[in-house]
This record gives sequence, C-alpha cells and structure tokens, in this order.
Amino acid sequence: MALEHARPPILGGPPARNHGLSLSTASAQPAQDYQRRELYLFALYRVLEAGLLALLVFGPIAKLQPQAGHEALVAGVSIAYFAMSLLLLMQARKAKSLTSPTLTGVGIDIVIATLVAHAVPSAGSGVALMLLFNVGSASLLLSLRTGLIVASLASAGLAVAYLWTLLIEQQQPRPLAELMMFTVSFLAIATLTHQLRVQMRATEALAERRGAEAIRLAEINELIIRRMRTGVLLVDREAQIRLANEAAMLLLGEAAAGTRSLAEAAPELALRLSEWLRSGLGNDTPLRLGGDQFEVVPRFARLLANSDNTLIFLDDTSLVSRRAESLTLAAMGRFSASLAHEIRNPLAAISYAAQLLEESRELPDGDRRMVQIIHQQCMRTNSIVESVLGLARRERATAEHIELVSFLRNFIEEFRQSVPDETDNITLAAPQPLVPALVDPKHLHQIVTAMVQNARRHGHLPGEAARITLHAYRLDDAPVIDIIDRGPGIPEAVVPQLFRPFFTTSEHGTGLGLYIARELCRANGASLDYVPVPGGGCCFRISMPGQHTLLPA
Repeated sequence: MALEHARPPILGGPPARNHGLSLSTASAQPAQDYQRRELYLFALYRVLEAGLLALLVFGPIAKLQPQAGHEALVAGVSIAYFAMSLLLLMQARKAKSLTSPTLTGVGIDIVIATLVAHAVPSAGSGVALMLLFNVGSASLLLSLRTGLIVASLASAGLAVAYLWTLLIEQQQPRPLAELMMFTVSFLAIATLTHQLRVQMRATEALAERRGAEAIRLAEINELIIRRMRTGVLLVDREAQIRLANEAAMLLLGEAAAGTRSLAEAAPELALRLSEWLRSGLGNDTPLRLGGDQFEVVPRFARLLANSDNTLIFLDDTSLVSRRAESLTLAAMGRFSASLAHEIRNPLAAISYAAQLLEESRELPDGDRRMVQIIHQQCMRTNSIVESVLGLARRERATAEHIELVSFLRNFIEEFRQSVPDETDNITLAAPQPLVPALVDPKHLHQIVTAMVQNARRHGHLPGEAARITLHAYRLDDAPVIDIIDRGPGIPEAVVPQLFRPFFTTSEHGTGLGLYIARELCRANGASLDYVPVPGGGCCFRISMPGQHTLLPA
C-alpha cells in the first residue's frame, strides 16, 4: 500500500546497507576519526603553547620577566615555534596517518623546549611542565615503545640544556633532583597514557560492537512489528497517529490515507481510546474498521509508565477464525480419512441389500418405496463422505495448457450423458473461438462439475427447469469461465458466507461444495468469486492465470 505524505510513517524499513563495507571496516572508520580529532586537538594545544611563549617574549608582561641571556635566540625560537605550530595545525586536518605528524610535532616541541630551557634557565621548570603534557598527548597516539622513546628524548633534551648551562656557560642551573624527577615523570606519563589509550580503544571497540548490535536489534524489531499480522498504532496525547505498521494501515483502509488524526481515520476506535484513558477499562467487543469492514478487537497500553503516548494493538478476529477453521478442517480430514473405510463398507452392504430387495417381484409397492428411500439415503451419505474426504486428499495441482472452449464443450456432452435430464438446459457461450489456459484439467473438471450441480439444485425458479450457461472468454488477458444460472439469486446477507465450510441453506447439503471448489482454484493459482447478475440469477466466476503469466505484458 503506497503511503501519502500526510500518512503516518510505517514502522520499520529496508535493512541498512553498509555499501560494501564489512562490520570490522565500518567499526574501524569511527576509531580513525576519533584519532584524527585527537591529533587536531593536540596541534591546537601546540598553537596555544606557541602563543603563550610569544606573549611572554613580545607582550606587555615581557618587562616583568627576568632578562634572558639570549634575547635574540628566544625571540627567533618563539616566532619559529608559532609559525610551525600553525603549519602543523593545518596539516592535522588532512593527515592520512597519525604516526608521522605526531612524531614531527613532538620532535619540534622537544627541540623548542630544549632551546628555551637553555636560553632562559629560570623558566626551565615551566617549560618541562608544558612538555610533560606534550609527551603524554603523543603517547596517546603512538605505540608504547615509541612513546617511551619520545619520553627519553624529552628527558635528554632537558639534560642537554642542563649540561650546557653547567659546563659551557659556567652557571648554576636548577637542582639535579628536579631534572631526575622530570625524567621519571616523562617516562611515567608515557606509560600511563598508553595504558589509557589501550583502555579507550577497547571501550570504543566495545561501544561500536554494542551500537552495531543495538542497530541490528532495532531493525529486526521494526521489521517484526512491520510484518506483524496484528495492527500496531502509536498515538500521542492529541490522538494523532505517530507510527503505524502495515497491518494497521490495511485495517484502517482508505480513511487513514490522508490524515494523522485517529478520530478521522477511525472514529469508533478514537472513542474506545478516550474511554480507556478515562476509565482504564478495556472493551473486548469487536468493532468494524475500514471499507472492508474488518472485525477488530482493540487493545491499549501505555508506551511507558508515565508516557502520554499510547500503543493500540488491533487484533483481526477473522485471522483467528480462519486459523481455527483451518485446524478444524485438517482434524476433520484426518478423522474422516481414518473412518472412511469403516463407514463405506456397511454403507455399500446396505445399498447392495436395498438393490436386491428392489429386484424382488413379491415386494409390495409400499415396501418398494421404502427401499428406494434407503437407496437414496445411501447415495446421499456416500456423497457426504466423498465431500468430507475431499478435504483430506487434496492432490497437488499439475497445470497443463488446455483450450477452454473445447474443454467445456466436451464437459457438457459428458455431463448430459451422465445426467440424462431433458428438462435442464446447459449451453456454452464462447465469443472467442480459442481461449487457452494453464490449469490442472482434473481439478477444473471437478470445479465445473460442482458448480453446475450447485446451479441445477439451486439456480432455477420453482416449477421451472434450470437454465445454465457456461461462458468462456478472456478478461484483461486472463482466461475466465462464468457459470451463470437464471434462478432466484443469492440474498445479500448470505453472500459473505458463501465459501465458508459447512455453510448451507439446503436441508440436504453438506456446505462443502463451494469451499472445496475455491480451494481447488487456489491450488491452481486461480480464484472463484461470486458476481451478482442484474435482473435475477447468479454468476460464479473462475479466473485462471494465463499461459505466460511470468512474461511481461
């Protein structure tokens, strides 16, 4: 059923496609995005460090700082560091790998920190603290071995600056214990951040797997709800339909095609909902919905404990009836098949004994009439057994290419020979000389026989002979047979129950003829429908698949 733009969205949809990517590839892609983002943030922090260094050298607070012994070196280093940090920031957006830009950036950080610590010995502690964060950030993006190498290089850089100040410039640098503490800190932060990285990656991978599983479960749940035979509606506090599955849209019919309002789509259902919201009591009385007047029992439930949204479940009672009917017929078929032998043996004996009595010359006329009644009732009982057995031994259809006009012409001749009744009139109407069809000829013969017998019994006015017409033609390129009679017709109240098993308006009928005929039609991919005839009479139409149904028109 196609949805209009105003129609509520249907639960579920086509399964998500990964466009050729496996689950592992799809999971690795977000992890790489996270790492690129971390690299970009690291580069952005480096720009902040370079900006602070430039502010200390060229800003208004430069006069408050102790004078460095190498002002030109500090100025050049600060300018170069700021320029290189901006360049690394731009490259971080386009980096395809993480190792090279990370090593390049942290290498520049170590060199700049070594030069600044040499030029301004009093700022060595602050430089080491800033470098501590750079080493830790690099270890998040590198392996443990590479991270330890970076930490060792940072410690070596500070040691070079310490020895240069002590040996070359003959000045007293900061205490040696401070240098050793920073060395241990560099190695420790590299190890700890790497362990943090391992845990983060494991957590991200687990989150990706759980997220993928949650998405798959959500898709499965939506698909299940969408394909449920039970209609499901989600209605908000304003009685507006938010979501609906296919079964619900089918049950609501055309009334729900252009509206989200439950009151417009199904007024009786909206009244049931308001009563349930007001009293909390459900009503199990079936109501009819849609143009097809489906009998539905609605059930209501809150979406959540304190939610204003309501779930409406629409149980189609006709499905339950059909299932129960199918189970009953299957059980009856098995039961009748097991008892057929036990029933038909005594029945055949009774019928044979009645025939022998009827042949007796000394039998009075009154007793002879009784024997005829016995024989008729035996035939009727045998017909009932045959009808019930038809439910259990439905053979698989073997479709053949046949020509309907000649098939029906032969059928009429055979039927007249088997039922020599000159009062009944059976004719063939064929506006087209050839009407090919693809159907099982045995099944078709059984179907047409049942329909003609039904027309002979019920398709004539009182006191008149039956007039039956078999009409073979093509309708929309499909072969069709109409069995038409000129009887009193079928009341409208009886039409919905025509093809229900065991439904009959005759005292002597079994109510299985039309049901078995329709089941045989379905086995051949055909359909059997009742078509009203204006002016009296009735028509049963057999619509069969064409010879080349699978070929395009």
